[in-house]
Amino acid sequence: MSRRAMWLRTLVLLLPLFSAGSVTAGPDNYVDIARGKALVIAGDCAACHTAEGGQPFAGGLALQTPFGAIMTPNITFDTTTGIGSWSADDFARAMQEGRRPGGGHLYPAFPYPYYTKVERSDLDAIYLYLRALPPVENRVNRNTLPFPFNIRLLMKGWNALFFTSGTFKPDPARSAEFNRGAYLVEGLGHCGACHTPFNAFGANQNDKYLEGNQIDNWTAPNITNDPRVGLGKWSVDDIVQYLKTGQNAFSLASGPMKDAIENSTSEMPVADLKAIAVYLKERGAEGPPASTPLAASDPRMQAGEAIYVDTCAACHVRTGTGVAHLFPKLAGNVVTTQEDPASLIRIVIAGGRAAATEGFPTSPAMPSLGYRLSDKQVADVVTYVRNSWGNAAAPVSEETVRTLRAKVTGAAPGE
Repeated sequence: MSRRAMWLRTLVLLLPLFSAGSVTAGPDNYVDIARGKALVIAGDCAACHTAEGGQPFAGGLALQTPFGAIMTPNITFDTTTGIGSWSADDFARAMQEGRRPGGGHLYPAFPYPYYTKVERSDLDAIYLYLRALPPVENRVNRNTLPFPFNIRLLMKGWNALFFTSGTFKPDPARSAEFNRGAYLVEGLGHCGACHTPFNAFGANQNDKYLEGNQIDNWTAPNITNDPRVGLGKWSVDDIVQYLKTGQNAFSLASGPMKDAIENSTSEMPVADLKAIAVYLKERGAEGPPASTPLAASDPRMQAGEAIYVDTCAACHVRTGTGVAHLFPKLAGNVVTTQEDPASLIRIVIAGGRAAATEGFPTSPAMPSLGYRLSDKQVADVVTYVRNSWGNAAAPVSEETVRTLRAKVTGAAPGE
């Protein structure tokens, strides 16, 4: 297809966006709106601002935080229930300062501590794209936190302690590719919002940036270049393949990362994914001290091995090598050796499904085994996986499984 034909095709695809009359179509807007769409994809905005079964960007998704559930707002340009009355300056202030029109504070569940680094020109392009979409009337209750966390003025103190405003400053000693990756990861991509542990006030522990966290009872793993629990064994190409397709030789994406890949990174340009990978590979970090694997004679290992052979080996193979593109390998998979075992426990209890992308459209599934494995059995088999085939990680207790099962299934402990 010629460059002219591709340009005309883009215009044809964009024209329906203007039919609702929510933005004035003009030659100066086409490129910015198309760029705004790409930026919205890079920021994975739909993931938080679209409720299950709801209209895109109309809000209503409950974000679970340590302080209670926060309902995400409608960011379509509906004038009564969305942001239709917001100016471009209002939008930029919300993104970069965490302030609503009128001065009210936003909670950092909306990651403005990251978005503050996004350039104003990119924010204006996002604004134009959202403004071009059909408005959706969807009133969302924005006051769901219990007292005293529902007092938004408290955010003034939180910001003074934990928020530093200011747009991204490239490192002149680094390559343009590294700086592009840094801009995406530290800004619009807000990767640290999931992959960095929180302190008691819900702020990122910056001294542990990208070293892993637990989000919605899933492990958001260490994504520094640590060779044992991070991405140290992955090449730049391995990271790009994972972000583009949802899988590589080391792992298959599931849980919240599955959604991020399907809705965001799989739709991003390879050049941006490579920039992200280059940045992550240069984020060195010294992880927790290496564990000594449990001895095969340990009763927990013996019990876990029996369960693994009976229940897991048919798919993941007796040696933990899995089956390419279908069942992830467990040997050498950094998810298995994270300090936090939540993802492994959750998948065994509740099952899961891997990402489906254009590169690998098959979405392999893991069945739920929680209905027939007790808390002790889950603890034993997860402990076995974390300490076999060269893996080494702390054993998992029955109490840890019981607590997570209650959160994931809603069952009372002991049921």
